[in-house]
Amino acid sequence: MVEAVLIDLFSLPANLQNNIQGLLHNTLEAIEKCSAIHALCVYVMCCQRQGSERKGEQEFLLAALRGFQSLRRRLEVVCAQTTAAALYTIKQRLDEKDLSIIKVIVPTLRKDLMKVYIDHLFTAVYQFEFEDLQVISDIEGLQISEQQHERKILPSQDVAVIQSEIQMYLESLPSLKGELTILRSSLIPDDIFLHGFTTRAGGISYIPTLSSCNLFSSSKRRDPQVVVKENLRRLANAAGFNPEAFHRVKVDHANAVCIMGKTEPDNYDGIVTDQKSVTLAAPGADCIPVLFADPVRRACGAAHSGWKGTLLGVSMATVNAMVSEYGCNVKDILVVLGPSVGPCCYKLPHESAKEFHRIDPKCVRLFDCASPYIDIRRATRILLERGGILPENIQDDSITDQNQNITFCTACHPDKFYSHFRDGSNFGTQIGFISIKD
Repeated sequence: MVEAVLIDLFSLPANLQNNIQGLLHNTLEAIEKCSAIHALCVYVMCCQRQGSERKGEQEFLLAALRGFQSLRRRLEVVCAQTTAAALYTIKQRLDEKDLSIIKVIVPTLRKDLMKVYIDHLFTAVYQFEFEDLQVISDIEGLQISEQQHERKILPSQDVAVIQSEIQMYLESLPSLKGELTILRSSLIPDDIFLHGFTTRAGGISYIPTLSSCNLFSSSKRRDPQVVVKENLRRLANAAGFNPEAFHRVKVDHANAVCIMGKTEPDNYDGIVTDQKSVTLAAPGADCIPVLFADPVRRACGAAHSGWKGTLLGVSMATVNAMVSEYGCNVKDILVVLGPSVGPCCYKLPHESAKEFHRIDPKCVRLFDCASPYIDIRRATRILLERGGILPENIQDDSITDQNQNITFCTACHPDKFYSHFRDGSNFGTQIGFISIKD
C-alpha cells in the first residue's frame, strides 16, 4: 500500500503555469480522496528559480494547494536548484517518517530520467510505483501501479550527467557529527605504511543509526552507494589515499583470503598485497577489523574477524597468505585489532561459547549462563600467538598505556562507533584500512 506520493513538477516550464495548476489541482484532488483512507504524505517537487520568476511560481503553486485542508499537514513543496537536491531532500523526509512505498507521479518524458535518479539515491529498501502526470479522475488510479512496459535505456552520456549532478550535490553537503576522525596505531611504522581505523564522525549519512561516516551500503539499508562513496572520498582526502585504488573485503564470515593481483574469490574476509599505493580495508561494526603489516618485506593485509571468522582462524589465514605469497617471516608481522565489541557487551548462545572456551577458558565469562559473554579479541590474540606472531607484535585492548589504546568497545561508545549488537539491523559500518607508501 502506498505510503507517500511524489509529484514531479521539476522540469515543467514556468510559462505553462495555468496548465500546471490544473494538473496539480486534479492530482491533489485524487490524492485527497485516497488520503482520507490511507493518510498519505505528499511531496511536490519543483525547480527553484530566480527573482520574479521564482516568486510567480511560488504564488501559482500556493493557489493550487489552497482548499486541500485534509492534506495541509502532510503536504510539502520542495524547491531546489537541481533534481538531485530536491529528491535527496524528499528522501530525508521519507526516512524521518520511516516510509518506504512511494508513488511517483511524473511527466512521461521525464520518467526514465527519474528512474535513474532513484536508482542512485535509493536502495532496495524502498518500493516505487510510477504514474504519468495527467488528470486522475478517480481514486483507483492512485492505488494501482502502471501496467508493465519496456523500460527505455538512457544514453550513457545522460546517465553520466545525472551521476555528476548527484556527486556535486553530495560533495556540497556539510559533514555531520563533527570532523572526520582517524585512529592510528603506534605499532605500525608510518614511514612505510598509511593506515587507520575510522569512527562514525565526518560523513554525510543522516539516518541516526548510520550517521554520519557510514562506509557500507547494502540492499537492506537506507544509505545508497553514492552516499557511501562520498563518505569514502572524504576519508580518502583526510587520510591521503586514492579512493580509486581501494579494495574492501567481501565479507563471508569465513576464512578465505584474496591475494591482490590474482583471481579474486567471490567472497573473502582477508586480503593481502605487496603493491604500493593500493589501500586494503576491512569493515567492522562489532566484528574486528584487523590490520597486518610487515615492514621488512613491505607487505600488508586486512581481515574482517567476527565470531565465526575468529573460530575459523581468518587472522592466521591472512598471516599465512603473507608468508606464502611474499616470503614474510611470521616474526616480523605486526597485527593491530581495531574497534570492536568487547567482552563487556558481547554475548553468544552457550553452544557457540563452548568453541571459545576450548580455545581458552578466559575467552568466556559466566560460562554456565545460557548466553555467556565472549572475548573475541583475546581469542584472536591467542590464535595469532599460537601461529607464531610475537606477543609484542600484537596490539589490542590489553595494551598497558591506555592513551595508545584504539581497540575500543563499539557497543559502549555510541557517540564514536557503529554497533550491530547495539543498533540492530540498520547499522552503520566503520573500517580499518592500510596501504604501502610509495
